[in-house]
Amino acid sequence: MSEFNPSFIVLSESSEKLLMEAKFFRFLKIVGVGFKARTEAEGRQLFLKLGYSHEVEFSVPPAVRVFCFKPNIICCTGIDKERVHQFAGAVRICKPPEVYKGKGIMYIDEVVKKKQGKKSK
Repeated sequence: MSEFNPSFIVLSESSEKLLMEAKFFRFLKIVGVGFKARTEAEGRQLFLKLGYSHEVEFSVPPAVRVFCFKPNIICCTGIDKERVHQFAGAVRICKPPEVYKGKGIMYIDEVVKKKQGKKSK
């Protein structure tokens, strides 16, 4: 599996300006078939498809901006470290990583230790 390197991301000019102003970043990775993320309203709303019967919607706090570089990579940025990490944690709680298959929302640098499944006779 290839590692994600945020330095190779191509950004639009408006996104570039916002990222230059932001001091703190938190990258989230969505793992799972059909799991996707998208943003609207200039990074003020985040929509997640996580296998539920509905889309999970987040309104982003004023000190935080959200970007989706790919459908499975979310970047939370802002000038307040506590709010950025709190929002990223709230997003992660929607679908925490599963210990058997590794599906869910996890931080980019997070390693999920997988458990062995049920043994057959």
